[in-house]
Amino acid sequence: MNILFLSGWFPYPANNGTRLRVSALLNGIARYHDVSLISFGDEHDRDHIGELRQVCRDVHVVPYRAYNPTSAHALLSLANPTPRSIVDTYVPEMAQTIRQALSQHRYHLVIASQQRTAAYAAAFRGVPAIFEELEVGVFATRRQQATSALGRLRGTLTIVKLRQYLQRLLPAFGACTVVSQPERDLLTQFAPNYSAVEIIPNCVELARYQLDPLPTQPASLIYTGSFTYQPNYEAMRWFVGDVLPLVKAQEPAVHLTITGEHANRPLPPADNVTLTGMVDNLGPLVARSAIALAPLREGGGTRLKILEAMALRTPVIATSKGVEGLEAEHERHLLIADTAEDFAQAVVRLLREPGLRDRLAGEAYQLIERKYNWDAVLPGFLTLAETVARA
Repeated sequence: MNILFLSGWFPYPANNGTRLRVSALLNGIARYHDVSLISFGDEHDRDHIGELRQVCRDVHVVPYRAYNPTSAHALLSLANPTPRSIVDTYVPEMAQTIRQALSQHRYHLVIASQQRTAAYAAAFRGVPAIFEELEVGVFATRRQQATSALGRLRGTLTIVKLRQYLQRLLPAFGACTVVSQPERDLLTQFAPNYSAVEIIPNCVELARYQLDPLPTQPASLIYTGSFTYQPNYEAMRWFVGDVLPLVKAQEPAVHLTITGEHANRPLPPADNVTLTGMVDNLGPLVARSAIALAPLREGGGTRLKILEAMALRTPVIATSKGVEGLEAEHERHLLIADTAEDFAQAVVRLLREPGLRDRLAGEAYQLIERKYNWDAVLPGFLTLAETVARA
């Protein structure tokens, strides 16, 4: 088949959750079908088109417009039935590029990754399509955790708009994928008349994580996540402000490394915290760390940061929200803690019990092999793609 893949993130280098998923899907699809890519990106990304052409027949990059809720365009969209973030970030050049690609080649299927590209469904109307990785959990959680009446009202209005928008949009897609059962349940509430929903979990390409053994740096913690994604920022604000002081009271030498784009967003003052910025190859950093953290308190989907750490045999501590959607058990595959006191105690415990670290890491790696390895999951996605294309 000829498949046109639309991505909201340029998938090279594969250094965040969405890029990793898109990269793995492109690699898997390209083994059996011809795939072309149209992706949002920037001028720097254009320098890496050559790397993606090893997998994709054609690669086109379209400049992305970041959402600015205070822009005139966004403010004028308050009365629009479509969510403001979708209206404000709409890029006509993306629609034009899609239409041009469809006029030049016959494509049997369009795969639109996330809402960033599914919003352009009108440009590929008439071609079988999959809405890949729809996530609504982040909006539901944001409303639940709002602390002010204005915040709750804003969250409710966003959900009302999103529900109506998805009910209009989803019929354009022969199938929609989500990453977990909780996301599927939420989507059923948003669009009860749309049933073509398949769970394709986030996974890792396990072969990419086979590193030579690296010595563990004592008392080292790592968090991998860009602050441009609000749940990542809130997770580190909470951890650095509320949890880390409790850890340091018992383990003064502990050191925290935070990777990803930090967007000059401030954290509570703390010693022994390193912000690395974007890192092209996270593997060695994670593999050398004593503990990988996932103290997320909002958001949806499943956390590739957890799966990557498990694949690298680095033990994980997460909140219940952080591990939501994963078939991972407390005390078997990782430790789960939800209060600052419990999370801090879990960190201290893992730092002081190397036997526990080794046991958790070993069980978690086996879980990845069984459940969250793209080699095991991709055949199901390819079957779905072929079914939608035939229909």
